[in-house]
Amino acid sequence: MQLTTWRFGLVLCSLLLVPGLSTGSAVADDAAPAATEEKPADTAAEPAAETKPAESKPAEPEAKPEEPKPEPAQPSAEEQARQKAAELQKQAEEAAAKKEQASGRVSELEGSLLELQQKIAQLKRDLDGSMKKIAETEETLKKQKSEADTAAAAKKAADEAEAAAQKELAEAQKKVEAAKAKVAEAGKKATDAAATLAATEKAVSEMKAAMTQSQAGVKTASEQLAALQTQLEQARTAAQSAEQEWLARAQAAEETLKSLGEWVSFTDEVAPIFYKRCLACHNARTSKGRFNMESFAAIMKGGESGEALVPGDSDDSNLCIQVDDGSMPKDADPLTPEQIKLIARWVDLGAKLDAGADPEAPLIQIMPKFPQPPAPEAYAVPIPVTAVEFSPDGALVATSGYHEVLLWKAENGELLRRITNVAERVYDIDFHPDGQRLAIAAGTPGQVGEVKIFQVENGELLADLVTVEDAMFGVAFSPDGARLAACGADRSIRIFETDSGKELVRIEDHADWVMDIAWSPDASQIASASRDKTSKLFDAASGDAVTTFNGHGEPVFGVAFLPDGKQVATAGRDKLIRIWKTEDAKEVRRIGGFGNEVFRLVVLPDQRIFSCSADKTARLHQASDGKALKTYSGHADWVYSLDVHAESGRVVTGCYTGNVRIWSIEEAKPLQEWTAAPGHTGNEQAAK
Repeated sequence: MQLTTWRFGLVLCSLLLVPGLSTGSAVADDAAPAATEEKPADTAAEPAAETKPAESKPAEPEAKPEEPKPEPAQPSAEEQARQKAAELQKQAEEAAAKKEQASGRVSELEGSLLELQQKIAQLKRDLDGSMKKIAETEETLKKQKSEADTAAAAKKAADEAEAAAQKELAEAQKKVEAAKAKVAEAGKKATDAAATLAATEKAVSEMKAAMTQSQAGVKTASEQLAALQTQLEQARTAAQSAEQEWLARAQAAEETLKSLGEWVSFTDEVAPIFYKRCLACHNARTSKGRFNMESFAAIMKGGESGEALVPGDSDDSNLCIQVDDGSMPKDADPLTPEQIKLIARWVDLGAKLDAGADPEAPLIQIMPKFPQPPAPEAYAVPIPVTAVEFSPDGALVATSGYHEVLLWKAENGELLRRITNVAERVYDIDFHPDGQRLAIAAGTPGQVGEVKIFQVENGELLADLVTVEDAMFGVAFSPDGARLAACGADRSIRIFETDSGKELVRIEDHADWVMDIAWSPDASQIASASRDKTSKLFDAASGDAVTTFNGHGEPVFGVAFLPDGKQVATAGRDKLIRIWKTEDAKEVRRIGGFGNEVFRLVVLPDQRIFSCSADKTARLHQASDGKALKTYSGHADWVYSLDVHAESGRVVTGCYTGNVRIWSIEEAKPLQEWTAAPGHTGNEQAAK
């Protein structure tokens, strides 16, 4: 339809040009007869003046006039115009035919053709203006026909008007030529586009063919993979059965040899001696004599003096010689005669590792897990409260104790239960969302660290998840309670499946102790606080590092997500709370006003953020703008720990002095207060 309209426009323009040319010629022709018709009047007057006829003379033969040669017939201006119009029409029809051939292939160029139509429409308007001028000139000539004295001037004006029209026509022809050039360019683009389209279609066809082949290959490979997976599972099952059978037979053989006095267990008997008496000086960090005794493999490797043990010969084993003569352990009490004899016997029997034990595993992980020492019945002195936690319903408060976790009634501070069999110091406590279980991170500094889950109702140990060589500092259930994250002095972050206790992810990305951890609201990410002066963000499913915030420049102790999960709050030794974005670790706000280190953070859904500090206070700020809202003052020393129960409007704090306080959030006044040291009645200072 657009091509047809364009063609019609060109024809119309050609027809509009013809009348103007014809009118100009007619004016010239009309003026000539008018001048000729005056001559007969003068000729008729001459015979009237004669009075008599002239004397007749013999008539001379008239010379025969020479016949004029006919001049070649010149086409009139109108015919020339029509021929020109015909040529233009013919050219337009040819161009239209070409356009019609190209239009089906280049629909995308219709916009360009529409622009061309608009330009031709403008040309038509220009020609209409010219015709209007010619019409005005014709009107003037009609009036001037009645005035003979202005005939010449009228002709001149008409000639000038015609010249102007010719000039405008020439300009119009230039525009038409320019339009033709654009049409040609568009045609070239159409051709190129068609070629590109053809190439693309060919490529798509080839890709489809390749895809079909790939799909067939994927199907075949998937079938093969399924078959291999089945075979692999069968092989794993068979291997597991074979390993279990081997382990059972090997352990049975070890038991038989032990009954005959021909077996000494490394894991049960020798490793505990090495761990307690030797590891302090011979570990990966301080391996004196370059002798590392953290694992069976390291012991068998020896040190800078060569092999420490010669299996089957204790008399030639350097370790046995130095233990026997008392030179080792250095600067410490010697081993007992029974321990020396046991180690020598183990070496003489071949210095073998128990069946099923990992030679690369730390000694503490393969030796028996001995119960922790009991908590004191009555505390001689209070100890710092390094962890406090409300139960989900707010009825209980759990606090750290010495080799125990203490459960108190929140309403009156009455001691309800003592959960024992934990390491010396409890650094963090977290209730499961169901309120029936609680997890602890604890440690005996430089000796052991552990993460355990207990039954709240009776203190029963439900899971012993981690045993490492140094303290564990942080523990946190995921929002849905399905997973448990833990961190500690071994620089690692571990994520466990709560119900099975299976370790899902281990992250070892920090350069120093990991002091605290927090889950994002959707449980997709884990944020950490570390003594290496950074806070890091990790993918909770894969353990992959996402980003690192290093704005504190000092050790970082506390971390918490803001409710939107897009920002994290961290605090530390620099006496500031810093809020930064998870997407790029850019700091967006800092909250100051603290007089000392900031230890713990708790963020509520309404973006209020609680903190506790070594300046003996706890504080409440608005995270969105950093505005200070409340200060909870009254503790006599560092406030190590805090937790919040928003539903009941209470906050609990734990102090270095052993003092525990429950506060009204809005009034910032204590509601309950007690010393977390069962049986203590004196006023002695807290034990360090």
